[in-house]
Amino acid sequence: MPPLSQRKWAFLMCVAGCIVPAAAVLDAEGRSRFIAIVGKALSDRPRSIQRQFGLFLGLMRWLALPRFGAPFDRLSPANQDVMLRWLLDAPLAKLRGGFWGLRALAFMGYSGQTEVWPSLRYTPSFNGNELLYG
Repeated sequence: MPPLSQRKWAFLMCVAGCIVPAAAVLDAEGRSRFIAIVGKALSDRPRSIQRQFGLFLGLMRWLALPRFGAPFDRLSPANQDVMLRWLLDAPLAKLRGGFWGLRALAFMGYSGQTEVWPSLRYTPSFNGNELLYG
């Protein structure tokens, strides 16, 4: 069973584009890689954590309604930023924790793609510590 529904994947991609702007312009292959990376990370977690994350995404979408009169994914970029900044320091620890988890997954989904490493100037060494020990 996939960790998220199609609707929640689409919402996650929307939010990820706000958190990691480069994720907003990924092509279809990049989005597929992003979903595969995040899907694997979520699948490795207990089903209860997957459900909590899905619930958080749904809650996050609708938290904007009382303040802005629209769900998160229909807000202007400026208002989306206001909502993200509020979640960053939300008064409830569960909201803060959910947002920090979402943020970590957004960065993981983008920067975990080997194809974007050159744009990040990330050049890992897969030979261990040869620079240290020659």
